[in-house]
Amino acid sequence: MGTKKTNRGARRSAAGRPPKLSGDLAVQLRDLALAHRVSMADLIVLFKQKAGVSVTATTARKCLRKQGLSRQRPATVSRAKAPPQGTLDAAAASEHVAPKKVYGYTDAHRVNMSGPVYSSSLTDAEWAIVSDLFEYSGPGRPATIPRRTLLDACCYVVRGGLAWRLLPKDFPRWENVYAHFRRWSAQGLFETMNDRLRRMWREREHRTADPSAAVIDSQSVKSTAQGGPKGFDAGKKIKGRKRHLVTDTLGLVLAVHVTPADVQDRDGAIPVVAAAMEKCPTVTAVFADSAYAGKCAEKLRVDHNLKVEIAERPGSKRVLPWVDAGQQSPEPEPPRGFVPVPKRWVVERTNSWTDRSRRLSKEYDRRLDVSTAWFWLTHARLLLRRLVFAPPNI
Repeated sequence: MGTKKTNRGARRSAAGRPPKLSGDLAVQLRDLALAHRVSMADLIVLFKQKAGVSVTATTARKCLRKQGLSRQRPATVSRAKAPPQGTLDAAAASEHVAPKKVYGYTDAHRVNMSGPVYSSSLTDAEWAIVSDLFEYSGPGRPATIPRRTLLDACCYVVRGGLAWRLLPKDFPRWENVYAHFRRWSAQGLFETMNDRLRRMWREREHRTADPSAAVIDSQSVKSTAQGGPKGFDAGKKIKGRKRHLVTDTLGLVLAVHVTPADVQDRDGAIPVVAAAMEKCPTVTAVFADSAYAGKCAEKLRVDHNLKVEIAERPGSKRVLPWVDAGQQSPEPEPPRGFVPVPKRWVVERTNSWTDRSRRLSKEYDRRLDVSTAWFWLTHARLLLRRLVFAPPNI
């Protein structure tokens, strides 16, 4: 009797549970893996959209390996070295000569000598572009301090990174400057100024005013003993705050969301992308890194109808091509060392622009909205200087 039960249990265990991916489903998964060079998380999302079947990464990986597919690094290809200096002929050397920069004093460099003049102060040409945002001609007592001088003081603080009480004596009293800064930041004037200048610069670069593609990333910054919300970013070992950015493909900021550093990238992406879509509904594609893959990318696709493309580093194991066993990868070996990742280096360059302002090198403010206002003022100031002094793109 015991022998019969043992044989029956052995037959049941030998049969086992039928595989979830077999037949047409396995072939469909194989075709998707060969057609799309994406991570396993994105491949599972594509397979669910096509076949309506939800599988785990382990099940999909076993199914692909059973069909003879595997991740394979590209073959090593010898890279030609650049010719040493002095070996170029006259014709080739003439092609590498950079155009000479035109120097000279123009009306764009002229400043108003009635107020304080610093390198961060606005010139006459720069003030003419944004003066209507800050000038007020409504009812009430007329202003006794020029709005341009107050804006120059704010630019001086954010560029030099000093405390409000350390403003030079040739500026108005720091209490007056701070009151106007808080009023302008509450009204969103710095963000409005940045949006106007961004559209002007895009049109100057022969682009549409509103972009159709965006790039998302975050930047963790250390905080000081000043206080306020802060957290610990375990990935980058930074205690402070995190700036979630959405830029266009030129690196111009569309939206920013400042949070404590312990907020994950996938959690901070939802509000900042929503703010960018409200401002620029023409955006149809978003480029991101692997931190936004999986459920975050799927939520952005569903909520905003966006095409989320994960830009991986060259040679990443997550996006190595699937090839049949015994075959060699048709792609060359990725270069070693630092390699700019397509679309991701754009937002990294934007972070370097932000670091030019010493006030934003660390988080010195208690309030998150004040940090956001400094961020908008910094990038608006950079765009304003670029619009006036950069040569036109013909």
